[in-house]
Amino acid sequence: MPGARMDSISGRHMIGRTVLITGGTSGIGKATALGLAAMGARVLVTGRDTRRTDDTAREIRVAGGTAEVFVADMSVQSEVRRLADEVLRQEPRIDVLINNVGGYWNSRHVTADGLEHTFAVNHLAPYLLTHLLLERLEQGAAARVVTVASNAHTFGRIDFDDLQGTRSYSGSRAYNQSKLANVLFSYELARKLRATAVTANAVHPGLVSTAFGADDPGRVQRLFVPVLRPFMKSPAGGAATSIHLASAPGLDRTTGQYFVRSKSARSSPRSYEESVAAHLWAVSADLVGLFIP
Repeated sequence: MPGARMDSISGRHMIGRTVLITGGTSGIGKATALGLAAMGARVLVTGRDTRRTDDTAREIRVAGGTAEVFVADMSVQSEVRRLADEVLRQEPRIDVLINNVGGYWNSRHVTADGLEHTFAVNHLAPYLLTHLLLERLEQGAAARVVTVASNAHTFGRIDFDDLQGTRSYSGSRAYNQSKLANVLFSYELARKLRATAVTANAVHPGLVSTAFGADDPGRVQRLFVPVLRPFMKSPAGGAATSIHLASAPGLDRTTGQYFVRSKSARSSPRSYEESVAAHLWAVSADLVGLFIP
């Protein structure tokens, strides 16, 4: 609530915990940052625009919260690596990593690394950042990785023969594939971290009224979003499940699950295919230049 001080809000059980949120300057990401700061968390806000990232941190501080600023373009792997380096130099602990950054692009774009933009931002960026910060997460007590997916993953299929959409591109198909990749990544990460205190879960935020996809909307978005907007969740409503996964005291050992409306739910049958998740893991490692035994 604008103008309200955060120390007036109950439930400050995140005091002493550090949370890194990617894409934290607008929409669901900003609402997540504000909500967790209100609980007492020290929030590390990332965004690609310096002014907007500074403005978000300032809003948190004015309300009585604690925020630090990190600027990076998550579509560029060198920027993701620089972000990780800066965080590791500055932050002795990370208790929660929220992979929130993401987007929809109706036409095919290529990143500076020569990769299809949707796959690079929505999947490869969180994949790379999580790996680069994993050791620091493992050093903490009961750290959590929360990845923002979408129910659009139910329509997705991982096309290993054309991951980059070079043969045939559809904005919705690329988005659905990337959101399925988010869920597969979360489940595979949970399996690989079973022997640690780090949990990994995916969330569906719901249909939220934000500027999502506005840079390059498809025809369906242009036609139907204005009609549906009155029925969509607010950004705060969309952030509720991410905030729950990041902060709820009873979830320290909850891992490898998909959450909708702050409750565990079944994801699509394809999301449980462990052979696909393992192959995607290996292919992703190659695409971001990581050697993972």
